Amino acid sequence: MKLETLLEENKSAIVDRWLDLILETYPADSRRFLKRQKDQFANPVGTTISKEIDALYLAFLQGIDSERISPILDRIIRIRAIQEFTPSQAVAFVFLLKKAVREKLGTEIRDSRLSEAVPAMESRIDDMALLAFDVFMKCREKIFEIRANEAKNQVSRLLQRAGIVSEIERKEPVNNEGNMP
Repeated sequence: MKLETLLEENKSAIVDRWLDLILETYPADSRRFLKRQKDQFANPVGTTISKEIDALYLAFLQGIDSERISPILDRIIRIRAIQEFTPSQAVAFVFLLKKAVREKLGTEIRDSRLSEAVPAMESRIDDMALLAFDVFMKCREKIFEIRANEAKNQVSRLLQRAGIVSEIERKEPVNNEGNMP
């Protein structure tokens, strides 16, 4: 038996455990809510994470194709990027897949003598984590860009209210020598 076959046959158990491990990264109250509330409108975070890790696991089984995996990672990481996670905590959920696989298949892997295939599988998880970090950084850059634009807009509105902007706009432009044209 190949490791890939074992991973496919045990998909449901591995994904369920992976989801539990991911939800454990949240505070206790949030974790209980995310686990219990199944309504996608009452619990969009839990629903999105659950749906997307299932898709991510399937994409992982098919190989690390950044064009296929990045959008899935993006939908999870967008949530984690705006929450109170450090960058390492935000992408650590990818590494939790290793733990889920070990917990669910550790004995079978040893008994089937598939241990030599584990480093290659874990390397694919590491590659997925690197992609996750790239996606996280793009999300954070976008958040900072939005915040910077909002700050500029607030300053502009304040200047307009104070009447300063209209005074500046009425002045004649100054050429390079500091003289008016």
